[in-house]
Amino acid sequence: MDISWNNKEPIYLQLRDRLVELIIDGVLNEGDALPSVRQISSEQRINPVTVSKAIQLLVDEALVEKRRGLGMFVLTGAKEKLTQDEKSKFLQEEWP
Repeated sequence: MDISWNNKEPIYLQLRDRLVELIIDGVLNEGDALPSVRQISSEQRINPVTVSKAIQLLVDEALVEKRRGLGMFVLTGAKEKLTQDEKSKFLQEEWP
């Protein structure tokens, strides 16, 4: 996961968007574990709190779940939900 950050929006939102892309693209499949907060923060050289905030957004959106002692996992139906959300967003914002 290689991300170049911009100054237009907070890093946690950019990271959330990148994780969503990985789910939509099938890099992270339903039932797959997300990389750990430590791993992401180390690889991306960002604060672990920032990573946790991004992942919490995914939990709040019912895309991933916390499994105590095991980590974070992509929920069943997450890809379908994201695909539908992207389609709706496109039709509302992009379609004339």
